[in-house]
Amino acid sequence: MSRRLVLGSASPARLQLLRQAGLAPEVVVSGVDETAIRSPRVSELVALLATAKAQAVAAQEDDALVIGADSVLEFRGQPLGKPADADDARLRWRRMAGRSGVLHTGQALLDVRGGDITRRDVAVSSTTVHFASPTDAEVDAYVGSGEPLQVAGAFTLDGLGAPFVRRIEGDPTAVIGLSLPLLRVQLGRLGLTITDFWDR
Repeated sequence: MSRRLVLGSASPARLQLLRQAGLAPEVVVSGVDETAIRSPRVSELVALLATAKAQAVAAQEDDALVIGADSVLEFRGQPLGKPADADDARLRWRRMAGRSGVLHTGQALLDVRGGDITRRDVAVSSTTVHFASPTDAEVDAYVGSGEPLQVAGAFTLDGLGAPFVRRIEGDPTAVIGLSLPLLRVQLGRLGLTITDFWDR
């Protein structure tokens, strides 16, 4: 496939997911101020954030398919992005232990041709995450690793946090950071197929 695929995200997990799926995107960090974007509904918020990131990167491109993504955990109706600090991460885990939340991942796919966005597809994947009940010592060790400070909801499914997730209902790749099944559908809606982008 001759079209360039550009990931508008600094997330190593999103890049790794795409590479594992046979894709070879270029990475361009959007630089969007996420705190400036708000919405009363978490699913709308992640869609807006993903779109803003994709548009910021698309503005720098002449001919490319640009992917923007963002994830936020909805816990008891409240949005939880990255923790502010270690104390915030500990508090979250004490609240989330033994309970569940919904991880929303917004994805925006923009088709840029001649410097203009000619087509776009924005969608959200929502997955219910059921948390285990780690001990205080386990929470302290996990927070001490630094991992939960870098991710939405203060947990990962593909790293040190995996043992503290009992189960999920939905798409595991969306919880990691980017829904591969949804990306396949989004490409299809633009008349493209994901296999054309396999890096052979």
